[in-house]
Amino acid sequence: MVDSSFQSVSFLRQANALMRKNLCYQRRNLGTILRLLVFPILMCLLLARLQKVIDSFTVRVDENAECQCDCSIPEKIAKSCEQQCILMSISSSNICPIRRPRRWPPLFQLPEGLGEICEDIESCPAQVLLTGANQSLVEELGKNLFPENIYSPSLIIEDRLAISEKILLATDGKPPATYVFEKAFFKNTPLLTVQTHCLFNFDLLLLTGEFGSIRLPQELGCLKVQPLWRNNSSIITAELMEVILGNDSKNKMRNAILGVYDFLDTNNHKFNATVWYNQTQQTYGSEPGHLTRIQKALNMASNSYLQFLRGTQAKLILEFIAEMPKPQSVSPKFDISALIGPLFYAWVFQLLFPVMLNNLVYEKQQKLRILMKMHGLGDRAYWLITYSYFLFVSSAYTTCFIMFGTLIGLKSFTMNNYGLQFLFFLVFMNLQIALSFLAATFFSNVKTSSVIGYLYVFGSSLVGSFLFLNLLKSSNRESLVLLLETFPPFALFRGLHEFGQYSFDAQLAGGLGMGWKDLGESGLKLVLIIMITEWILLVLLAYYLDQVVSIGGGVRKHPLWFLNRKSDTCSCTPLDNPQRKGFDVLVNVEKSDVYHEREVVERLLQKPAKGYPMIVDRLKKVYPSSDRNPEKHAVREISLALPQGECFGILGPNGAGKTSFINMMIGLTNPTAGTAFVNGFDIRNEMDKVYCSMGVCPQHDLLWEMLTAREHLLFYGRLKNLTGKELTNAVEESLRSVNLFDGGIADKQAGKFSGGMKRRLSVAISVLGNPQVVYLDEPSTGLDPASKESLRKVIKHAKQGKAMILTTHSMEEAEALCDRIGIFVDGRLECIGNPNELKARYGGVYIFTVTTSSAHEKEVEKLAHRLSPNTDKIYHISGTQKFELPKQDIRIAEVFRAIENAKKLFTIQAWGLTDTTLEDVFIKVAKGAQSSDDLYCYNDQ
Repeated sequence: MVDSSFQSVSFLRQANALMRKNLCYQRRNLGTILRLLVFPILMCLLLARLQKVIDSFTVRVDENAECQCDCSIPEKIAKSCEQQCILMSISSSNICPIRRPRRWPPLFQLPEGLGEICEDIESCPAQVLLTGANQSLVEELGKNLFPENIYSPSLIIEDRLAISEKILLATDGKPPATYVFEKAFFKNTPLLTVQTHCLFNFDLLLLTGEFGSIRLPQELGCLKVQPLWRNNSSIITAELMEVILGNDSKNKMRNAILGVYDFLDTNNHKFNATVWYNQTQQTYGSEPGHLTRIQKALNMASNSYLQFLRGTQAKLILEFIAEMPKPQSVSPKFDISALIGPLFYAWVFQLLFPVMLNNLVYEKQQKLRILMKMHGLGDRAYWLITYSYFLFVSSAYTTCFIMFGTLIGLKSFTMNNYGLQFLFFLVFMNLQIALSFLAATFFSNVKTSSVIGYLYVFGSSLVGSFLFLNLLKSSNRESLVLLLETFPPFALFRGLHEFGQYSFDAQLAGGLGMGWKDLGESGLKLVLIIMITEWILLVLLAYYLDQVVSIGGGVRKHPLWFLNRKSDTCSCTPLDNPQRKGFDVLVNVEKSDVYHEREVVERLLQKPAKGYPMIVDRLKKVYPSSDRNPEKHAVREISLALPQGECFGILGPNGAGKTSFINMMIGLTNPTAGTAFVNGFDIRNEMDKVYCSMGVCPQHDLLWEMLTAREHLLFYGRLKNLTGKELTNAVEESLRSVNLFDGGIADKQAGKFSGGMKRRLSVAISVLGNPQVVYLDEPSTGLDPASKESLRKVIKHAKQGKAMILTTHSMEEAEALCDRIGIFVDGRLECIGNPNELKARYGGVYIFTVTTSSAHEKEVEKLAHRLSPNTDKIYHISGTQKFELPKQDIRIAEVFRAIENAKKLFTIQAWGLTDTTLEDVFIKVAKGAQSSDDLYCYNDQ
């Protein structure tokens, strides 16, 4: 049954045809694409403008002062503008940028409250524990850790920064939150020197230093320290635990341990040391990682080893501690792109979802997807090209957004690794495309999909901002957060939030944002794994549902089609065996011509014969009952065999089942029972192969309004395996044949065509590429007489070597084009034959028409009955009457004589005698068809 001579179009040519069509379509749609690309740019500009507004509320810095002067400070606190600036710097250190931060000498951290507990500092020396592999070396190094008594009268006039090189300054106060203001150098804050022997009382020594023009007096005390040797670090550990767990606080402080120096395997050629410091008050506040005073403890160890090697004059000077830059002064303090930007970014990145969804649903709603499939476009090529096109648009869209955001300085983009951002957004774009394909299977209307799509975008982003973000900050909701991240918008929001937080933290710390090393710590590694896994699953699920649920409005496949099961997609079989259990058998008395056609079909099915591209076997379509309406039998067991070169016309009143029959043949609907073979392929389960040899002109024009007539034909020509010069010639010939070539009409967009021009283009598409079977559903609708005549020539020329089915309401068109005609009434094929046979079979009469005045209607009726006793009156209105005169009862000459005699008795305004037309046959068959109830016999054996 299969015509092996027919070769389907290769996958690459299908993909090439669709890609070229998409490029042409998008070139016509360039304005919409540009407007789409402008949206992320506008969002970036909006964020940049908001950032400027927020920056305008921050403290402005004068180039010549530490901070802007605030004259609201009372005069008794600060009597000059310079003092106001200094005080404001101290009190507003977290918000005021310091252009020239002060340099403070490094201090050694003491245990908290040491100076307050010791009544006599000399009587309770602190301890520093020493250990290492070489005891003699370690004891020598211990002596160099602390300076001897270096009292000199010159200290009285030296600046505090100068004497910090000669003596070790220490404090038991809390470390500062910022080094803008080191409070240990101000009055009422303990400040001590640490020495092995306190021979001089520093209580009366005034240390002076400049902070602007203000002199700060400071009383110094002396803390005696005693270096002690321990054999190993284990002993030190046990001793520290005993001190920490002791109950006598005074004893605890009397034996206070300032720190531990473990010099390990240090020798004359190698320096290796570990410093243990007392962590009391080493951090401020409740969060770790802030400024600490351990720099000086490390410097003491290095200095001690250097003096051991080079003498007491050698020094490794640690002069100052300064904030360069001060973290809290990094501008801006409030980065809107990092903190609230994720909400805007989520809207921008997801905006393509409704665009892609509408594109897919539009093709399904307008039946463009199934029309492409009817002309040979396979599902694989459609998915590959459409997916690739969406990925290209998404990539361009995202790249423009990131590039412009980078140019205007949005920190979420500039401070994070671009490779990491590219990977994350690439994965999300693929996931979003897969989600678009999946969602498109559940929509058939563009307006509905558009509303749902935009609600999804804006609603999910708002929920992510106000709900998901709060859950993300909760430490005990990891499982719930992980579950929510399987929802693509929340996965996107998690990534945007992490990028924003890392960039914000980097601004405060003066470092870099998120890099590859932070992938695991930030949680993005797990998010990427979730999105990649979900992407694969959604692509497979979307493709599966597209085949068994949607397929763009065409025939759906069996749910287990991927197992290569040849199952009937509608789970039914032809009613050709009355003995089969569970089937209703239709008992119907058929006309002889219809019965003969059924016998031809049965003979061809038993013994296949070449030359019959289409064989229809008892095709039936029943629409189920709905809204309390009974089920509708649209097509009732049609059997039909079409040889090559024949144009078969289907006539019938509205609702007779013509379009339902065509829809089953072209794959728009599934048959309820029966089947049909096109080129040997079964329409129930081999429709994909049927499409490769089929041309269709649907009842309604299915065209892309943005494409020209030439671009339509080029696209469908490539799907018909036409290439190069052959394609160009075929397209030009088709355009000329339907009068769409001259006057630049060929390069005019189809959306600007009239209804007749669209019909002509649809016919040209259906016959392009020499398909084996062509379906023309009312092709001449809306055409003027000249265009109809031109179209008839095209169809007559195109039907050579093809099987063609034509539905029409024009009897003249059917008689001129069709080799055979079948008349449908109430879903049945009532008669079949060529036009002359039908007129002879159902005509057999002359139509006698007479027009007179109303007063002579009785005389005309008597005249007709005198001509033939079997006369039948079929029409009567206002003096005009029509009669059917059986041909066997009259002779034409007798009619003429009777009319001449009647004219002598009364006035005859007009009269005529015509043979039966096809229209008369149609009316007679339609009226005479008995729509009797079907008889069903149910066999339950």
